[in-house]
Amino acid sequence: MKAERILVIHNRYRERGGEDVVVDDEIRLLREHGHVVELFGRDNASIAGMGKVTLARETVWSSRTTLELERQIDEFKPDVIHVHNSFPLVSPSLYWAASKKCRPVVQTLHNFRLMCLQAMFLRNKQVCEDCKGTIPWRGVVRGCYHDSTAQSAVLAGMLVVHWSLGTFHRKVARYIALNQFSRDKFVEGGLPADRITIKPNFVRHEPMREVDRSGALFVGRLSVEKGLSLLAEAVESIPGMTVAVLGNGPELPIAQAHPQLNACGRVDRTEVLRQMNSASCLVMPSMWYETFGLVQMEAFSCGLPVIAPRFGSMAEMIDDNRTGLLFMPGSARDLAAKLAWANQHPQEMLAMGRNARSVYLEKYTPASNYRQLVAIYEAAIEEQAVQVS
Repeated sequence: MKAERILVIHNRYRERGGEDVVVDDEIRLLREHGHVVELFGRDNASIAGMGKVTLARETVWSSRTTLELERQIDEFKPDVIHVHNSFPLVSPSLYWAASKKCRPVVQTLHNFRLMCLQAMFLRNKQVCEDCKGTIPWRGVVRGCYHDSTAQSAVLAGMLVVHWSLGTFHRKVARYIALNQFSRDKFVEGGLPADRITIKPNFVRHEPMREVDRSGALFVGRLSVEKGLSLLAEAVESIPGMTVAVLGNGPELPIAQAHPQLNACGRVDRTEVLRQMNSASCLVMPSMWYETFGLVQMEAFSCGLPVIAPRFGSMAEMIDDNRTGLLFMPGSARDLAAKLAWANQHPQEMLAMGRNARSVYLEKYTPASNYRQLVAIYEAAIEEQAVQVS
């Protein structure tokens, strides 16, 4: 059955991030192929004007979402509903509204929020899976969400209520995991394996320029999980090496104070791609698993190899010594060794960049992604039709 009309649901973040980019790109991709797409959205900027009790209630079950979504479904008559982020203002009540109207739901799993209050399996700069597959009481005690036990309790309550109601098992026709590693984690956490399909994100085609390349590049939000402090420690053992740091965030002062980090601040995508086309490697010293790094795919599209930790999705997506280099997670010493090797072997890095470009063309183009996305939609619609009949 055809997926001609798609209703996309997304709760936008206060600061635009990777998920917001993915949502906008997928909507654009679908419209380019003739699909009719509408957006049902909320914006976390509106949280500032809400009382704590109201916000807590809306997080667990939003009556506003139920009423407005049912009305939009009646008016728009979507063939399928694609959910990206529902936390906190949309809430899981959306799944019940969709079910009431007999509309199949596809959910992209952008992070680990269903199993971890902090959403990244990260605590004190270390991987933590203590709440996976269990009641997340440890996350409440530790205040894992925004360092607040009260806010963590609200989020934990939402998860407990909807896992108990069977919302995540019964009301979602298909889940989209961004890679095999993430899929395995969600199965371990309790989601039905037969409903999880792997479909990566994509980036728009960028030309690969065969030019002399030099220097290492860091691109991303300057927050703890991105590992800027680890990078700062690593470069200290490589005299004369500097790394261009593109991005903004709470750890910007680390880059500004370090003599070997060139803090460029937040720049537009054109400048990011310009620097990706002239650098010799992209450094992703992430402390968390990274469900999918859009920056990595942008690098691949530009023929830029990636240096990243050997765990999570990065170990799956980067072929060591072929499309990049993998280092021991959390080890500044091993990261320094990989950076020094890359600096001393420019021709080998150029070859890895060409390989990375080939991987991009094979797996991560808009055309490839569109075929996968439509197939997932049609499978969800078919399953819904069988249930109704």
